[in-house]
Amino acid sequence: MEEKLISVIVAIYNIEEYIQRCVDSIRSQTYSNLEIILVDDGSEDGSGRLCDDYAAKDGRIRVIHKANGGLSDARNAGMELARGEYIGFVDGDDWIEADMYRAMYEACERGKAQIAACRYKQITKSGMIDGSAGNSVLLSRAEALEVYLCGDERYLIYNSVWSKLFARELIADMRFPVGKNSEDIMFTTRAFCRMERLAYLDTAYYNYVLDREGSIMNEKAGERRLRDEIPFWREQIAHLREQGMAELSDKAAYHFYRRLLFYYLDFMEGKQTRCFALEIVRQLRADRDSIRRIYKKDYVTAGDRVRMRLALWLPGLYYRVVKLYDRYVIPLRSGG
Repeated sequence: MEEKLISVIVAIYNIEEYIQRCVDSIRSQTYSNLEIILVDDGSEDGSGRLCDDYAAKDGRIRVIHKANGGLSDARNAGMELARGEYIGFVDGDDWIEADMYRAMYEACERGKAQIAACRYKQITKSGMIDGSAGNSVLLSRAEALEVYLCGDERYLIYNSVWSKLFARELIADMRFPVGKNSEDIMFTTRAFCRMERLAYLDTAYYNYVLDREGSIMNEKAGERRLRDEIPFWREQIAHLREQGMAELSDKAAYHFYRRLLFYYLDFMEGKQTRCFALEIVRQLRADRDSIRRIYKKDYVTAGDRVRMRLALWLPGLYYRVVKLYDRYVIPLRSGG
């Protein structure tokens, strides 16, 4: 049986030193029926020239040169050009294992799944983190959404589009929101709501490079969380309800409120981000009625109920209690 064409879209912006590792890993795939779309998003270094060099020596490679518009805009440009029956995404500073697209394609075809998702390795300056178990499983839409929204230690189904392979028919009319960060949240959510089945591969075929330089919680990161991430999480909750998935919407809201508490603690750690912590408290208090309704659900833990009540009542005290707990109780429990 003839293998179907897979379009792989790579957004590239000023990553000259990483392009060879990334593109070579795609060219070396054991699944060869690929269309590799390199989108030069207005690079100011030698990235665009390297893209053209690759196109000259590999007929599967197509290059788009465009004015800088950000990651979403670059991916959208690639989707407009893509001809494959499946579409995948790779970030230009990452790389993939040789069997990634063959394994994901065969899992989709075998299970009649519209999306395949794989685990990924986290590459840091201190080493590599890989929690692969090597097994695979076919999940229904409801099962996959439950894992995606609520988490499950058996699987790692993340927002990222780069850890997935999508059937073209599923996402043909979808695009990424231009000018936003955390754009994968809603793209993945909408795709999951449309699919019938997902093939999950618990093998880390994707190598995700984490930038560990500097503080993770700086003022710019805080602004991105408030401007982009939080609105997308809220949009996700609303979209699930619109799709008739009220219980999943409530579960998504529960995990969103837990995430807000984490953000609050994180923002309280830096003097420049204390104002963001105050905004988190304002949002939590504005959602008090929703929180009270959802936190009565059976799946909400007793500990989470206590934490939320304290955070809503006296957020400063909540922060100090957590700091004391981390400093004294956790070391005692771990035998330290």
